[in-house]
Amino acid sequence: MNAMNKTKVPIPVFLFIGIVAISFSAIFVRWSEAPAAVIAMYRLLMTNVLMLPFLWNYRVEIAKVRWRDWLKTAISGIALGLHFLFWMDSLRFTTVASSTAILTLEPIFVLLGAFLLYGQRTSRHALIAMCVAIVGAVCIGWGDFQFSGIALKGDMLSLIGTLAVALHMLLGKSIREHMSAFVYSFFVFLFAGLVLAVTNVYSGVSFTDYAPKEWGIFLLLAIVPTVFGHYVFNWLLKYMKASSVSMTVLGEPLGASILAYFILGETITTVQLLAGCLLLVGVGMFLRSNEKK
Repeated sequence: MNAMNKTKVPIPVFLFIGIVAISFSAIFVRWSEAPAAVIAMYRLLMTNVLMLPFLWNYRVEIAKVRWRDWLKTAISGIALGLHFLFWMDSLRFTTVASSTAILTLEPIFVLLGAFLLYGQRTSRHALIAMCVAIVGAVCIGWGDFQFSGIALKGDMLSLIGTLAVALHMLLGKSIREHMSAFVYSFFVFLFAGLVLAVTNVYSGVSFTDYAPKEWGIFLLLAIVPTVFGHYVFNWLLKYMKASSVSMTVLGEPLGASILAYFILGETITTVQLLAGCLLLVGVGMFLRSNEKK
């Protein structure tokens, strides 16, 4: 049986929606002039506000959650908060293509973690496909990599954020086996938002002194890349391996680069377009091989 057939609506449809949604994240962040931790905090807490009216429907499930799952959810939320903090901050110092290309290391970290924590093995064909996709993703941002100066700082921040989101993904796979996507997502976003709020209090940044445009960007980040992106991927963890969900996220460098070309005026070369095609082929091969039972 293939995971692509486990739901009424084909899973590739949800994958496409999620990839397009998270690709807008870098664009919105580049539009904002607010501190990265503030952007991330309001992105998550506004998502909680949007979800809050529906929380009462899950009160029975929430009452039955074990303390160990609460602990895992809290750690997962903290990791997600750190991911947003470091990755968003990286966009201040490096290009969209370079920062998102570093995110391609996520499936490697997830794959290694899944093997160490859960004993989950991956076929040779899937590993080859992953390498093809990662080569394609790295080539998209390779021309923008600068191994010195301020750009290097941005690339390192993106790397730390990638490690954090890999931990978030691994914990999410474990928790989603017996927790609904709504409950898991709500509290993960809440814990992440609170961590960022504490960070902002410690840093002494303003919580309210922002122009209407900034509040609009915060709301866009909550609706588009968080609800239609991260929430969708959290839901998919019930039906797919964590490594497969991480692989689909590799579509973000291509999507973000294309959006940055049309919206931000950043350049995109023929090599990057060809690399994007290579990336899509690799992701498709990986999903087909990794999700077969």
